[in-house]
This record gives sequence, structure tokens and C-alpha cells, in this order.
Amino acid sequence: MALLTWSHACAIGVQAMDDQHGILMDTMNELHSALVRGCKRNELDDHLNRLLEFSRMHFICEEQLLERYGFPGLEEHRAAHQELLRQIEETATRVSQSDGVEAPALLNFLRSWYGEHIEELDQQYGPWLNEQGIY
Repeated sequence: MALLTWSHACAIGVQAMDDQHGILMDTMNELHSALVRGCKRNELDDHLNRLLEFSRMHFICEEQLLERYGFPGLEEHRAAHQELLRQIEETATRVSQSDGVEAPALLNFLRSWYGEHIEELDQQYGPWLNEQGIY
């Protein structure tokens, strides 16, 4: 069973960002599957690093798009991204340095992070960009 499934609440109405959000979701679901099947430490680290790198790339793309069109909440959005990256980095470090992986805690963190990022934070810019003619 997947950790996350796509729903209407995930769509922000900007295709490029919706596509990247889908990739984020897939990356988290791959991590979830690896944890469920009891992956080894190096595989877990690889999944977490992939999530972190894609998250960084996605945030840069998102911020560049918002900057290009003059989104009024850009600085708050950028600050929220930095905080989310810090949380992901701390989680990845904690997981890689611990003897046992707290899979439920890690998965709950990822689920809430994704929901906070896409279903709350990003919903602020979707309609605004649509008004600018960006779909």
C-alpha cells in the first residue's frame, strides 16, 4: 500500500508543479515501500538522499517560477521551503546515524510534510498563477 495517493487536494493547477509534486509523491512512496520490506541502511540512505535532492530541485524551480511572475508571498514561501529542507535534512541525518529506523515516525513525518507543503503552502500560489495565465 502506498504512503500517499494523488487526490484533488494535491493539484494546484500549474502543470509543471503538479508533475513535480507527483514525482515527490512517488519518491516518498518508494521510500515507504523500501521501509516496509525492511531495506538495508545504504538503500534507506539512498532513498532519503534522492528525496532531499529532488526536494531541493523542486523548491528552486518553484521559487524561480514565483519570482518570475512576482508572486507577493515569495519570501514567506522561500522561508517555508528552507524550514522544510532543514527538517528533511535533520530527519535524514537522524535516520542515518541511528541503529534502528523508527519507520512509523519517519513515514508520519513524510506524510505530514507532504500535506503541509502541497495541500496547504502551495495552494496559496496556484490560483494566483492561474490569474496570471500560468497553468
